[in-house]
Amino acid sequence: MKLFVVLLVFLTITAGGLRAQHPVQRHAAAADQLGMSCPQILQMSSTDWVTHFDERMSQAKSANPGATDPAGEASKPNAETSDPQAELRAIAAYGRCYDARTDRLAASLGKSGKGPLMGVRANFRDFEAAVKNFSSVALSVAQPPDNSVKTAYAALYEKQFRYALYQSYQQKFVKEPPPIAKDAKPAAVGSETTAASTTGQPAASATRITDPMTLAKNRFGDFLEALPEDKRREVHIAFGAIFEKGPMADQWKLEVYRYAISILESPKDKPFSPPPF
Repeated sequence: MKLFVVLLVFLTITAGGLRAQHPVQRHAAAADQLGMSCPQILQMSSTDWVTHFDERMSQAKSANPGATDPAGEASKPNAETSDPQAELRAIAAYGRCYDARTDRLAASLGKSGKGPLMGVRANFRDFEAAVKNFSSVALSVAQPPDNSVKTAYAALYEKQFRYALYQSYQQKFVKEPPPIAKDAKPAAVGSETTAASTTGQPAASATRITDPMTLAKNRFGDFLEALPEDKRREVHIAFGAIFEKGPMADQWKLEVYRYAISILESPKDKPFSPPPF
C-alpha cells in the first residue's frame, strides 16, 4: 500500500512538472519572435530574419552581460558574432511561422472544399517522404558533416513544397500544376541528372548556358561526380526516387534541383541560387 501511495505521488508530481513545461516552451517560442508577428517575420527572407535575430541577440548580450535573453537562457559576454544556437532558434521560429501560414491556408481551402483531394494529398505525402529521405542521404555526405545549422536549413526549405501545393489551389489563375500530379506517367529520372545525359554532348560548351534548368542539372551533376562511387550511387538513387513519385511541372523540377544543390553545397561554395524564401 505504501509503495502504491509513493508511486501515485511520484506520478502526480511528474505529470504536474510536464504540464508546467508547456507554458515555458510556449513563452520561449513567442520570445524568439522578438515581439514580431508571423506575417511580419515572413515578410523577411529566412536569411535576413536569421541575421536580424542574431544581431538582436548580440545586442542584448553586449548590453547585459550575464543576463538572460528573451527565451530565458543565460547570455554570455564576448559572444561570437555568429552564434550557432541563436541561428538554430531563429530558423526554428521562422519554420513555425511558415508552417502556421500553410496550416491556415490548408484549413481555409478544406472548409471551402477547394483544396487538394485525398488522392493528391496521398501522392504528396509520398513525395515529401522521398524528399526527406534524399535530405537524410545528402546531408550524410555533405561537407562539413553533422552540421546542425545546415540540417535545420534543409528542414526549413523542405516546407516550400507543402505550401506550394496548397497555394496552387488557392491561385486558380496559375496554370502550373502542384508539385505532384495524379494519374500521369512517371518522369524519366535518368534524364534528370545532367544536361549531358539528355543531349549526348558534354555539359560545357563554347556557347554560354543561360537556361536555369540546364544550369541546375549541370551543377547537381558536378556534385555527384565529386562524390565517391558508392556515395554517388546512394545520392542518385535517393534523388531519382523524388521524381518517381509522379511528374511535376518544370518549375518544381527546378526547385527540387535547387533544394538538392543547397544541401550538397559547402559553406565555401558560392550559393547556386538564393533561398526559396
